[in-house]
Amino acid sequence: MLKTAKNDRSKNTAERLDIIRAEIRKAALGNGRDPASVSLVAVSKTFPAAAILPALEAGHRVFGENRVQEAKSKWPALRARFPDLELHLIGPLQSNKAREAVELFDAIHTVDRPKIAMALAEEIARQDKRLRLFIEVNTGGEEQKAGVPPEAADAFIRECREQYGLPIEGLMCIPPFDEPPAPHFALLQKIARRNALSGLSMGMSADFQSAIAFGATHVRVGSAIFGARG
Repeated sequence: MLKTAKNDRSKNTAERLDIIRAEIRKAALGNGRDPASVSLVAVSKTFPAAAILPALEAGHRVFGENRVQEAKSKWPALRARFPDLELHLIGPLQSNKAREAVELFDAIHTVDRPKIAMALAEEIARQDKRLRLFIEVNTGGEEQKAGVPPEAADAFIRECREQYGLPIEGLMCIPPFDEPPAPHFALLQKIARRNALSGLSMGMSADFQSAIAFGATHVRVGSAIFGARG
C-alpha cells in the first residue's frame, strides 16, 4: 500500500495522506501501541505553498522543513490561515539562523553541537518561547552527515540540559540509506531510554513502519504524501 501511495500520481494529496495515516495506525496497533502516540510530520521541503495547502485543508497540522530560509518564504502566510499548525525543522541548523529558527518553528530536531545549543538557549530566552527540541544522533557514524556520535550522546544530552538549560524532548536519526534501518532505530531507542527521553524522531517514507516498531513518536514522511519531488 505504501508503494502505491508513493507512486500513484492519480491519487491526490488528501488521499495519500489518508493512506499514510492508515499505515501508521496499522503499524502502531500491530506493535501494541496507541496510534495517537505517533505524530506524522509531513515533510514539505521543496514543495510550494500551493502543494501544501491540500494537506492543511484535509486537516493535517504537523509539517517538516529542511531550511530556515525556505520555511520563511512560505509558512508565515500559511500560519496566518491555519494558526494551529506545528512547524518542525528537520534539516541542519546554522548558528546564525538561530534567531529566525526560534521565531518560525515549534520544534527543532537537529540540535547537534554546543554552538547550536548555546545559540538556541540565548534565542529561546530572548524571545521567551518554548520549543520542542531533539538532539540528532549520527547513528551510522557517517562523516558527511550531521549529528552527535552515539558514544558522545549521553554527555551532550547532559550538557544541553545542565549547561544550557534546554528542554530536550528526544532524539532524531537518519540511518544510512544502504543499511537496514532497524539497528539504528534500536540504538536510538536505547540511548533515549537511558537518558529518560520520551521523543524519538525516526522513520521516513520507506521505513516508518519499522521505526514505529522501535518506538518512534515522530515519523517524517514527504514523498509518500506530496508525490515525487521535481
